[in-house]
Amino acid sequence: MSKLVLLIAAVILITLFGFIFFSNSTTAPESSTPSSPQPAPVAATQKTDIQASFAIFTNGTFRIFTASMYHNLSQDAYIEASNPNLVQVTKMGTTWNDFFSTLPFELTATCLTTGTKETFCSGKKGELQFYLNGVKNDNALDQEIANGDRLLVTFGSESEAQIRQQIERIPTIR
Repeated sequence: MSKLVLLIAAVILITLFGFIFFSNSTTAPESSTPSSPQPAPVAATQKTDIQASFAIFTNGTFRIFTASMYHNLSQDAYIEASNPNLVQVTKMGTTWNDFFSTLPFELTATCLTTGTKETFCSGKKGELQFYLNGVKNDNALDQEIANGDRLLVTFGSESEAQIRQQIERIPTIR
């Protein structure tokens, strides 16, 4: 009987030892990286809700964008019929050039070609200028649109006083 008890005890010990040995050898080795999840980097396509406004003048004429051909052309930055001088920006990192590129006209640092194909380029007949938040900015098209921004695009030979009047016509975001 004592041999039977010893045999059972030995089988139990060998089984227990085998279980412990084999269960430790099949677990994955410890990693040097922490086990808690790390936050994901902020994506470049992060959504936002920015509003900005703009006005375009050519030789003193205020350009309007009430025609439906200008409205809701992009998911990232667009204008609506209810206020066609108000830009709705939904994608972080959107520049003024990104926005204007969605509209059916062309705008560069030196030329504006309207939706009706009129062309206004800096030269003898006038200068194409950009004013961002009331300050002349030759690189305005490359600027990221910020909430409350006000952009004036103007072509002609206007005086500073006339340009100030044009800036005052840009809608203010409330």
